[in-house]
Amino acid sequence: MSSERYSRQELFTPIGKSGQEKIVSKHVLIIGAGALGTASAEALVRAGVGTVTIIDRDYVEWSNLQRQQLYTEENAERRTPKAVAAKNRLQEVNSSVNIHAHVMDGNIEELESLITQGVDVIIDATDNFDTRLIINDLAQKHQVPWVYGACVGSYGISYTILPGETPCLSCLLDTVPMGGMTCDTVGIISPAVQMVVSYQVTEVLKLLVEDKASLRKKLVSFDLWKNQHTMIAVDKVKKADCPSCGEHATYPFLAYENQTKTAVLCGRNTVQIRPAEGMKRSLDTIAESLRPHGKLEQNPYLVSLTMDEKRLVVFQDGRAFIHGTNDISEAKTIYYRYLG
Repeated sequence: MSSERYSRQELFTPIGKSGQEKIVSKHVLIIGAGALGTASAEALVRAGVGTVTIIDRDYVEWSNLQRQQLYTEENAERRTPKAVAAKNRLQEVNSSVNIHAHVMDGNIEELESLITQGVDVIIDATDNFDTRLIINDLAQKHQVPWVYGACVGSYGISYTILPGETPCLSCLLDTVPMGGMTCDTVGIISPAVQMVVSYQVTEVLKLLVEDKASLRKKLVSFDLWKNQHTMIAVDKVKKADCPSCGEHATYPFLAYENQTKTAVLCGRNTVQIRPAEGMKRSLDTIAESLRPHGKLEQNPYLVSLTMDEKRLVVFQDGRAFIHGTNDISEAKTIYYRYLG
Protein backbone atom coordinates (compact mmCIF):
# COMPACT_ATOMS: atom_id res chain seq x y z
CA MET A 1 0.00 0.00 0.00
CA SER A 2 1.38 3.40 -0.94
CA SER A 3 2.57 5.53 1.97
CA GLU A 4 0.77 8.42 0.27
CA ARG A 5 -2.68 6.89 0.58
CA TYR A 6 -3.66 8.63 3.82
CA SER A 7 -1.17 11.50 3.61
CA ARG A 8 -3.76 14.26 3.34
CA GLN A 9 -5.71 12.83 6.26
CA GLU A 10 -2.53 12.60 8.34
CA LEU A 11 -1.75 16.24 7.58
CA PHE A 12 -4.96 17.14 9.39
CA THR A 13 -3.58 17.88 12.86
CA PRO A 14 -6.39 16.35 14.98
CA ILE A 15 -5.70 13.01 13.25
CA GLY A 16 -2.02 12.96 12.33
CA LYS A 17 0.00 9.78 11.96
CA SER A 18 -0.88 8.51 15.43
CA GLY A 19 -4.58 9.03 14.78
CA GLN A 20 -4.30 7.21 11.46
CA GLU A 21 -2.71 4.25 13.23
CA LYS A 22 -5.69 4.15 15.58
CA ILE A 23 -8.15 4.35 12.67
CA VAL A 24 -6.48 1.39 10.97
CA SER A 25 -6.80 -0.67 14.17
CA LYS A 26 -10.53 -0.01 14.74
CA HIS A 27 -13.78 -1.79 13.82
CA VAL A 28 -16.98 0.01 12.77
CA LEU A 29 -20.38 -1.69 12.46
CA ILE A 30 -22.81 -0.12 9.97
CA ILE A 31 -26.40 -1.25 10.39
CA GLY A 32 -28.21 -0.66 7.11
CA ALA A 33 -26.78 -0.31 3.61
CA GLY A 34 -29.13 2.23 2.12
CA ALA A 35 -28.37 5.89 1.50
CA LEU A 36 -26.72 6.67 4.85
CA GLY A 37 -25.04 3.29 5.11
CA THR A 38 -23.42 3.28 1.68
CA ALA A 39 -22.11 6.84 1.93
CA SER A 40 -20.80 6.26 5.46
CA ALA A 41 -19.18 2.98 4.45
CA GLU A 42 -17.40 4.53 1.48
CA ALA A 43 -16.10 7.45 3.54
CA LEU A 44 -14.77 5.17 6.28
CA VAL A 45 -13.24 2.66 3.89
CA ARG A 46 -11.46 5.49 2.07
CA ALA A 47 -10.30 6.78 5.47
CA GLY A 48 -8.67 3.40 6.13
CA VAL A 49 -10.75 2.01 9.00
CA GLY A 50 -9.29 -1.43 9.69
CA THR A 51 -12.52 -3.42 9.75
CA VAL A 52 -15.98 -2.45 8.51
CA THR A 53 -18.96 -4.74 9.04
CA ILE A 54 -22.14 -4.03 7.05
CA ILE A 55 -25.51 -5.67 7.53
CA ASP A 56 -28.67 -5.19 5.49
CA ARG A 57 -31.80 -7.25 4.85
CA ASP A 58 -32.70 -5.89 1.42
CA TYR A 59 -31.57 -6.01 -2.20
CA VAL A 60 -30.87 -3.23 -4.70
CA GLU A 61 -33.84 -1.74 -6.55
CA TRP A 62 -33.99 0.95 -9.24
CA SER A 63 -35.36 3.57 -6.84
CA ASN A 64 -32.20 3.21 -4.72
CA LEU A 65 -29.82 4.43 -7.42
CA GLN A 66 -30.74 8.11 -7.03
CA ARG A 67 -29.03 8.36 -3.62
CA GLN A 68 -27.38 5.04 -2.62
CA GLN A 69 -23.98 5.72 -4.06
CA LEU A 70 -22.29 2.30 -4.07
CA TYR A 71 -24.84 0.64 -6.35
CA THR A 72 -25.12 0.26 -10.13
CA GLU A 73 -27.80 -0.51 -12.67
CA GLU A 74 -26.47 -4.06 -12.88
CA ASN A 75 -27.05 -4.46 -9.13
CA ALA A 76 -30.67 -3.38 -9.59
CA GLU A 77 -31.21 -5.65 -12.59
CA ARG A 78 -29.85 -8.66 -10.70
CA ARG A 79 -31.49 -7.74 -7.38
CA THR A 80 -28.12 -8.12 -5.67
CA PRO A 81 -28.35 -7.98 -1.86
CA LYS A 82 -27.20 -4.55 -0.74
CA ALA A 83 -24.61 -5.86 1.71
CA VAL A 84 -23.01 -8.00 -1.01
CA ALA A 85 -23.02 -5.23 -3.62
CA ALA A 86 -21.61 -2.78 -1.08
CA LYS A 87 -18.77 -5.11 -0.11
CA ASN A 88 -17.84 -5.78 -3.76
CA ARG A 89 -17.56 -2.09 -4.53
CA LEU A 90 -15.80 -1.19 -1.29
CA GLN A 91 -13.12 -3.84 -1.83
CA GLU A 92 -12.36 -2.13 -5.14
CA VAL A 93 -12.04 1.19 -3.32
CA ASN A 94 -9.65 -0.08 -0.63
CA SER A 95 -8.47 -3.67 -0.66
CA SER A 96 -6.56 -3.26 2.62
CA VAL A 97 -9.77 -2.88 4.68
CA ASN A 98 -11.39 -5.99 6.13
CA ILE A 99 -15.00 -5.78 4.98
CA HIS A 100 -17.62 -8.18 6.33
CA ALA A 101 -21.05 -8.27 4.69
CA HIS A 102 -24.12 -9.93 6.19
CA VAL A 103 -27.42 -10.37 4.38
CA MET A 104 -29.69 -10.49 7.39
CA ASP A 105 -32.59 -8.77 9.10
CA GLY A 106 -30.54 -7.81 12.12
CA ASN A 107 -32.62 -9.30 14.92
CA ILE A 108 -31.47 -9.10 18.53
CA GLU A 109 -29.35 -12.25 18.52
CA GLU A 110 -27.69 -11.40 15.20
CA LEU A 111 -26.87 -7.83 16.21
CA GLU A 112 -25.59 -8.81 19.64
CA SER A 113 -23.33 -11.44 18.09
CA LEU A 114 -21.78 -8.82 15.80
CA ILE A 115 -21.49 -6.09 18.44
CA THR A 116 -19.59 -8.37 20.81
CA GLN A 117 -16.91 -9.07 18.17
CA GLY A 118 -14.79 -6.09 19.17
CA VAL A 119 -16.84 -3.31 17.57
CA ASP A 120 -15.59 0.17 18.51
CA VAL A 121 -18.42 2.30 17.06
CA ILE A 122 -21.88 1.63 15.60
CA ILE A 123 -23.41 3.73 12.81
CA ASP A 124 -27.19 3.83 12.61
CA ALA A 125 -28.18 3.71 8.94
CA THR A 126 -31.56 2.04 9.43
CA ASP A 127 -35.00 3.10 8.29
CA ASN A 128 -37.12 2.20 11.32
CA PHE A 129 -37.27 2.93 15.04
CA ASP A 130 -37.80 -0.69 16.08
CA THR A 131 -34.26 -1.50 14.98
CA ARG A 132 -32.86 1.74 16.39
CA LEU A 133 -34.29 0.98 19.82
CA ILE A 134 -32.70 -2.46 19.72
CA ILE A 135 -29.39 -0.86 18.71
CA ASN A 136 -29.79 1.60 21.57
CA ASP A 137 -30.31 -1.12 24.19
CA LEU A 138 -27.47 -3.28 22.84
CA ALA A 139 -25.13 -0.29 22.78
CA GLN A 140 -26.01 0.53 26.38
CA LYS A 141 -25.66 -3.10 27.48
CA HIS A 142 -22.23 -3.53 25.88
CA GLN A 143 -21.02 0.08 26.35
CA VAL A 144 -20.42 0.76 22.66
CA PRO A 145 -20.86 4.34 21.34
CA TRP A 146 -23.20 4.81 18.40
CA VAL A 147 -24.15 7.63 16.08
CA TYR A 148 -27.84 8.10 15.32
CA GLY A 149 -28.81 9.54 11.95
CA ALA A 150 -31.91 9.94 9.81
CA CYS A 151 -33.04 11.96 6.81
CA VAL A 152 -36.15 12.50 4.74
CA GLY A 153 -37.04 15.10 2.11
CA SER A 154 -34.48 17.86 2.66
CA TYR A 155 -34.42 17.30 6.43
CA GLY A 156 -31.82 15.45 8.49
CA ILE A 157 -30.91 14.78 12.11
CA SER A 158 -27.95 13.27 13.96
CA TYR A 159 -26.78 12.69 17.51
CA THR A 160 -23.86 10.85 19.11
CA ILE A 161 -24.75 8.57 22.01
CA LEU A 162 -22.11 7.60 24.57
CA PRO A 163 -23.31 4.93 27.02
CA GLY A 164 -23.02 6.10 30.60
CA GLU A 165 -22.47 9.72 29.59
CA THR A 166 -25.13 11.11 27.25
CA PRO A 167 -28.89 10.65 27.06
CA CYS A 168 -29.81 7.53 25.09
CA LEU A 169 -32.35 7.31 22.29
CA SER A 170 -35.12 6.31 24.71
CA CYS A 171 -34.44 9.46 26.74
CA LEU A 172 -34.62 11.61 23.62
CA LEU A 173 -37.87 10.16 22.30
CA ASP A 174 -39.87 11.67 25.14
CA THR A 175 -38.48 15.15 24.46
CA VAL A 176 -37.22 15.56 20.91
CA PRO A 177 -39.69 15.15 18.02
CA MET A 178 -38.24 12.62 15.57
CA GLY A 179 -41.06 12.77 13.01
CA GLY A 180 -42.96 9.98 11.24
CA MET A 181 -42.24 10.77 7.59
CA THR A 182 -40.22 8.42 5.41
CA CYS A 183 -38.39 8.77 2.11
CA ASP A 184 -40.99 6.44 0.61
CA THR A 185 -43.84 8.79 1.50
CA VAL A 186 -42.37 12.28 0.97
CA GLY A 187 -39.20 11.52 -1.00
CA ILE A 188 -35.62 12.56 -0.38
CA ILE A 189 -32.85 14.56 -2.05
CA SER A 190 -29.28 13.28 -1.98
CA PRO A 191 -27.73 16.44 -0.44
CA ALA A 192 -29.72 15.73 2.74
CA VAL A 193 -28.15 12.27 2.83
CA GLN A 194 -24.65 13.65 2.37
CA MET A 195 -25.14 16.23 5.11
CA VAL A 196 -26.21 13.63 7.67
CA VAL A 197 -23.34 11.38 6.60
CA SER A 198 -20.89 14.26 7.05
CA TYR A 199 -22.06 14.70 10.64
CA GLN A 200 -22.09 10.97 11.37
CA VAL A 201 -18.71 10.12 9.85
CA THR A 202 -16.99 13.12 11.45
CA GLU A 203 -18.21 12.01 14.87
CA VAL A 204 -17.08 8.45 14.15
CA LEU A 205 -13.59 9.65 13.20
CA LYS A 206 -13.37 11.60 16.46
CA LEU A 207 -14.28 8.44 18.36
CA LEU A 208 -11.82 6.30 16.39
CA VAL A 209 -8.88 8.63 17.12
CA GLU A 210 -10.10 8.83 20.74
CA ASP A 211 -10.67 12.59 20.68
CA LYS A 212 -13.83 12.59 22.81
CA ALA A 213 -13.28 16.22 23.84
CA SER A 214 -14.08 17.29 20.27
CA LEU A 215 -17.36 15.40 20.00
CA ARG A 216 -20.41 17.48 19.24
CA LYS A 217 -22.40 17.54 22.46
CA LYS A 218 -25.67 18.58 20.84
CA LEU A 219 -28.33 17.08 18.61
CA VAL A 220 -28.14 18.63 15.15
CA SER A 221 -31.03 19.00 12.73
CA PHE A 222 -31.39 20.86 9.47
CA ASP A 223 -33.59 21.46 6.46
CA LEU A 224 -31.47 22.28 3.44
CA TRP A 225 -34.38 23.43 1.29
CA LYS A 226 -35.69 25.80 3.95
CA ASN A 227 -32.20 26.97 4.89
CA GLN A 228 -32.67 25.94 8.51
CA HIS A 229 -30.02 24.59 10.89
CA THR A 230 -30.48 23.88 14.61
CA MET A 231 -28.27 22.60 17.42
CA ILE A 232 -30.14 21.42 20.51
CA ALA A 233 -28.53 20.83 23.92
CA VAL A 234 -30.10 17.64 25.22
CA ASP A 235 -27.83 16.68 28.13
CA LYS A 236 -30.52 17.56 30.67
CA VAL A 237 -33.02 15.05 29.25
CA LYS A 238 -30.98 12.07 30.49
CA LYS A 239 -33.14 10.14 32.95
CA ALA A 240 -31.84 8.34 36.01
CA ASP A 241 -34.76 5.91 35.78
CA CYS A 242 -34.56 5.29 32.01
CA PRO A 243 -35.10 1.54 31.44
CA SER A 244 -32.48 1.57 28.68
CA CYS A 245 -29.66 3.61 30.23
CA GLY A 246 -30.68 4.39 33.81
CA GLU A 247 -29.22 3.19 37.09
CA HIS A 248 -31.29 0.00 36.98
CA ALA A 249 -31.49 -0.58 33.24
CA THR A 250 -33.56 -3.56 32.06
CA TYR A 251 -33.01 -3.09 28.31
CA PRO A 252 -36.72 -3.50 27.45
CA PHE A 253 -36.22 -3.61 23.69
CA LEU A 254 -34.12 -6.75 24.01
CA ALA A 255 -37.02 -8.69 25.52
CA TYR A 256 -38.15 -11.62 23.39
CA GLU A 257 -41.75 -10.41 23.21
CA ASN A 258 -40.60 -7.21 21.53
CA GLN A 259 -39.01 -9.02 18.59
CA THR A 260 -40.96 -8.49 15.38
CA LYS A 261 -41.61 -11.63 13.34
CA THR A 262 -43.58 -9.74 10.71
CA ALA A 263 -43.02 -6.14 9.64
CA VAL A 264 -44.43 -3.77 7.05
CA LEU A 265 -41.35 -2.35 5.34
CA CYS A 266 -41.02 1.40 5.43
CA GLY A 267 -43.55 2.81 2.93
CA ARG A 268 -42.92 0.11 0.32
CA ASN A 269 -46.23 -1.80 0.23
CA THR A 270 -44.18 -4.82 1.30
CA VAL A 271 -44.34 -7.16 4.28
CA GLN A 272 -41.35 -9.07 5.64
CA ILE A 273 -41.95 -12.40 7.36
CA ARG A 274 -39.14 -13.87 9.43
CA PRO A 275 -39.20 -17.47 10.71
CA ALA A 276 -39.42 -17.83 14.47
CA GLU A 277 -36.08 -19.63 14.42
CA GLY A 278 -33.15 -18.93 12.12
CA MET A 279 -32.66 -21.40 9.29
CA LYS A 280 -30.77 -21.80 6.06
CA ARG A 281 -32.89 -22.89 3.11
CA SER A 282 -31.88 -24.39 -0.20
CA LEU A 283 -32.69 -21.79 -2.85
CA ASP A 284 -32.58 -24.45 -5.59
CA THR A 285 -35.22 -26.50 -3.75
CA ILE A 286 -37.39 -23.44 -3.20
CA ALA A 287 -37.03 -22.44 -6.86
CA GLU A 288 -38.17 -25.86 -8.06
CA SER A 289 -41.27 -25.76 -5.83
CA LEU A 290 -42.18 -22.22 -6.93
CA ARG A 291 -41.45 -22.53 -10.65
CA PRO A 292 -44.98 -23.68 -11.68
CA HIS A 293 -46.65 -20.71 -10.00
CA GLY A 294 -45.38 -17.69 -11.93
CA LYS A 295 -42.34 -15.92 -13.31
CA LEU A 296 -39.28 -17.16 -11.46
CA GLU A 297 -35.93 -15.37 -11.04
CA GLN A 298 -32.98 -16.57 -8.99
CA ASN A 299 -29.51 -15.40 -7.99
CA PRO A 300 -27.08 -16.86 -5.43
CA TYR A 301 -28.81 -15.02 -2.59
CA LEU A 302 -32.57 -15.09 -3.25
CA VAL A 303 -35.46 -16.49 -5.28
CA SER A 304 -38.16 -14.19 -6.69
CA LEU A 305 -41.60 -15.33 -7.83
CA THR A 306 -43.90 -12.84 -9.59
CA MET A 307 -47.63 -13.67 -9.53
CA ASP A 308 -49.80 -11.02 -11.19
CA GLU A 309 -49.64 -8.01 -8.83
CA LYS A 310 -47.77 -9.80 -6.04
CA ARG A 311 -44.12 -10.83 -5.78
CA LEU A 312 -42.64 -13.28 -3.29
CA VAL A 313 -38.90 -13.00 -2.56
CA VAL A 314 -37.24 -15.67 -0.41
CA PHE A 315 -33.77 -15.36 1.15
CA GLN A 316 -31.37 -18.08 2.28
CA ASP A 317 -32.07 -17.38 5.95
CA GLY A 318 -35.76 -18.21 5.48
CA ARG A 319 -36.99 -14.61 5.43
CA ALA A 320 -39.45 -13.59 2.77
CA PHE A 321 -40.67 -10.31 1.32
CA ILE A 322 -44.22 -10.21 0.00
CA HIS A 323 -44.40 -7.23 -2.36
CA GLY A 324 -47.75 -5.74 -3.35
CA THR A 325 -49.44 -5.66 0.05
CA ASN A 326 -49.07 -4.05 3.46
CA ASP A 327 -51.67 -6.40 4.96
CA ILE A 328 -49.85 -8.79 7.29
CA SER A 329 -52.67 -11.38 7.22
CA GLU A 330 -52.66 -11.45 3.42
CA ALA A 331 -48.87 -11.69 3.40
CA LYS A 332 -48.92 -14.63 5.80
CA THR A 333 -51.47 -16.41 3.62
CA ILE A 334 -49.19 -16.05 0.59
CA TYR A 335 -46.13 -17.10 2.61
CA TYR A 336 -47.66 -20.32 3.91
CA ARG A 337 -49.34 -21.14 0.61
CA TYR A 338 -46.05 -21.26 -1.24
CA LEU A 339 -43.50 -21.96 1.50
CA GLY A 340 -45.44 -24.08 3.96
